[in-house]
Amino acid sequence: MVGQLILGLSILVILHELGHFLAARAFGIKVDKFYLFFDAWNFSLFKFTYKGVEYGIGWLPLGGYVKIAGMIDESMDTEQLAGPPQPWEFRSKPAWQRLIVMLAGIFVNIILGIFIFWMLTLKYGESYTPNSDAKYGIVAGAAGQKMGLRTGDHIYAVNGKSVLRFEDLSGTNVLLNHSVLNVLRGTQKLNFTVPANILNDLGDHDLDQFISKDPRFKPVVDSIVAHSNAQKAGLQKGDSIVAVNTAEITFYDELQAQLLQNKGKHVQLTVKRSGTPVQLAAQVGADGKLGFSVTRPAEKTIKYGFFESLPVGATRAWGILIDNAKGLGKVFKGDVKFTKAVSGPVAIAGMFGTTVDWLHFWSLVGLLSTVLAFTNLLPIPALDGGHSVFLLIEMIKGKPLSDKFLERSQIVGFVLLITLMVFVFGNDILKLFVKH
Repeated sequence: MVGQLILGLSILVILHELGHFLAARAFGIKVDKFYLFFDAWNFSLFKFTYKGVEYGIGWLPLGGYVKIAGMIDESMDTEQLAGPPQPWEFRSKPAWQRLIVMLAGIFVNIILGIFIFWMLTLKYGESYTPNSDAKYGIVAGAAGQKMGLRTGDHIYAVNGKSVLRFEDLSGTNVLLNHSVLNVLRGTQKLNFTVPANILNDLGDHDLDQFISKDPRFKPVVDSIVAHSNAQKAGLQKGDSIVAVNTAEITFYDELQAQLLQNKGKHVQLTVKRSGTPVQLAAQVGADGKLGFSVTRPAEKTIKYGFFESLPVGATRAWGILIDNAKGLGKVFKGDVKFTKAVSGPVAIAGMFGTTVDWLHFWSLVGLLSTVLAFTNLLPIPALDGGHSVFLLIEMIKGKPLSDKFLERSQIVGFVLLITLMVFVFGNDILKLFVKH
């Protein structure tokens, strides 16, 4: 988990800073340092100098930076600005060139996100479960039940528009847009409106607390984990589990509920094997599991060619930017608590997981790259967006803002970011306690 987190964030930070670096060099601006992580108080884990640039790895893992000559940045090197402007310095260049340098890191992150999703689409295509195949309906989580949904409901449309992909039922278009779910319950047609504040109910949990990512299905054993309780009990591939003790089982969510109720206990399983009932004694683990996987609903996969994959990947990256903007808007409107909306390194590490799945890894890196672009675009001093706002003001006024103002803004911004980082770390840890 830690290895994937470090690798993923290192890729994002290095490429983001490389964007600033290459743009600066393209305009003839001198770059003094290129660092992954911060070398606070001039202490670094590793460094070397090549062609006048110091490259290194700092000890403070809060991102990274390039130190551009003649610019008020994270290094707060004001001595360099005491002398007259030099032609190779940032401050000597036209405002439009400086603006490009500031936005270059964001641009690289957006391009990286598009490229990753483009390549993933090319290699794996798009897989989804047809909503028409969800013949047993949905599995409603606590948040879904709170708004009126029930397990077994069939959601046939959203805002009156038919739904093709089952996964779209729990997508951001539903959760962020106050959507109306058109539901078939038996022969009765019902409408349920997604609450504007539903993300507060999901902030400490996963999307299964709204609607499970899989439609409702029957529990048929697909594979057995070696040396697991399932293997010891004698479960076999193809077994259909129909009862736990005296509780009849029809669907997988019912089996999960029964195993959780009996975690750490011995249970009597009734399975159908080739049409014949078989009784098995099993020990449920402390996590409420036996150690087997089930046959899940079949997915359809759409394959794309090299150029066909590009707009699909670009649409996915653009969607993430839009979703982040909508989410931030909900925070400002008070629909979502700030503590529910933010996640930091601890939560991100949990997203990577403890096993290496390269499809999942690169999907998450693509997501984080686009999120990093959006975050850096925010008009906060010390972020690229803050620098860009000051440059736009300069272009409108026709003269630069004072160095003293920029220095103080940088300090305020940096303190704000450190405070936010401490808060996010604490919030991540608190979420872990709440979840477990």
